[in-house]
Amino acid sequence: MILSGREIKRHIGKEIVIEPFDEKRINPNSYNLSLANELLVYKNDVLDMKTPNETEHLIIPEKGLVLQPRRLYLGRTNEYTKTDRFVPMLEGRSSTGRLGLFIHVTAGFGDVGFEGYWTLEIFCVQPIRIYPNAEVCQIYYHDILGDYDRYSSGKYQNNEGIQPSLMYRDFDDE
Repeated sequence: MILSGREIKRHIGKEIVIEPFDEKRINPNSYNLSLANELLVYKNDVLDMKTPNETEHLIIPEKGLVLQPRRLYLGRTNEYTKTDRFVPMLEGRSSTGRLGLFIHVTAGFGDVGFEGYWTLEIFCVQPIRIYPNAEVCQIYYHDILGDYDRYSSGKYQNNEGIQPSLMYRDFDDE
């Protein structure tokens, strides 16, 4: 079951932490998150799952930055979130989707116990100018049934910024 906006508000500061929190960003069943002023892009045209892939750091100026199609941009939310007892999920807002801007290509599913900033996998259909602090996505929460193990030791837990893929760590045991 998805939590209503009122339920999200009721759990803020307890099982749900969003910092900074602004009550005006609560929707009927989600909360809007905003884009930080930085991006990472991979330097190589061909990426390798088994190795760390080199990235370049970009700053999104106040006047905006034009993103190009066929390029993956990694961004992050301004908001730090922490969730216990609920499954956090991330989706792009319909307003950004209608501009052909995909905010997360595949990884919108969070884990109970996740703490950190959300890394956004940004891709666009055509050139688009983006701006820092724009409310580009929304977080919503599912209740979880039964006993569960909290996510606590994953690769991306307690991150401080944008996280490129750490999939190469999955191959360390080979």
